[in-house]
Amino acid sequence: MISRRAGIAIAAFSLLTIGAVSALAQFGLGPGGRAPYSRQAPPRNEAGRFDYYAMVMSWSPTYCATSQRAGSERQCQYGRPDRPYAFVLDGLWPQHERGWPESCPTRDRPFVPQRTIDRMLDIMPSSGLVIHEFRKHGTCSGLDADAYFALSRKLFEKVRVPPRYVRPNQVLSVSPGEIVRDFMQANPGMKPDSIAVSCGGQGNRLRELRVCFAKDGAYRSCGANENQRRLCSAARVQIPPVRAGGPVQPRRGHSGPGERRI
Repeated sequence: MISRRAGIAIAAFSLLTIGAVSALAQFGLGPGGRAPYSRQAPPRNEAGRFDYYAMVMSWSPTYCATSQRAGSERQCQYGRPDRPYAFVLDGLWPQHERGWPESCPTRDRPFVPQRTIDRMLDIMPSSGLVIHEFRKHGTCSGLDADAYFALSRKLFEKVRVPPRYVRPNQVLSVSPGEIVRDFMQANPGMKPDSIAVSCGGQGNRLRELRVCFAKDGAYRSCGANENQRRLCSAARVQIPPVRAGGPVQPRRGHSGPGERRI
């Protein structure tokens, strides 16, 4: 007959065994199958905890041709006197090597001051987009709104757009590889795996470019999120022309069309 003390010991051993099996099932074995890598899953939505940034440059003519909200969007209105939009900043996304954090908890509510919104409208032509990007992505950067958008602008303006993509007045048909090569030639330090092309829809239109940066702002290899075959496996990409508008006013500190960074 098993004593009470022995019964308690057996029960405790059983619980430890079940816990160990559960941990192995959840976290996997370490080198040689000896132990789990971790006893606690790493947080996925923790501000400041990520591997790199993906700076997303959206091709405005494609958005305007396909979005149901295009009629009310600043960038899609014909005849705007400020500029016809080509590449615009869609966002700066903190990324894990696989997957990404989003809507990270912050000490203060994710508020974007109106002055910050106004400063971004020349490259992010939608107040709603500015607010959305900070709430979903900026909160995971570990930066406040002003610092996050200052960094977003810095990286956006770091990328020099080759002249043929600045303001095309007719449809361009190019391969994703050709786009990558063009941007590499215009941007010393950019590697083939630092940029990815996204396309889709009728004619495999260019949707966006994703350029990957380390936290210090240097070009770096993209992670699995920017897998080129997943984002665009088409042999050719159609790039719709920029909509006609009034005269383009170069932004302060930038050269004229064909040389400016946009």
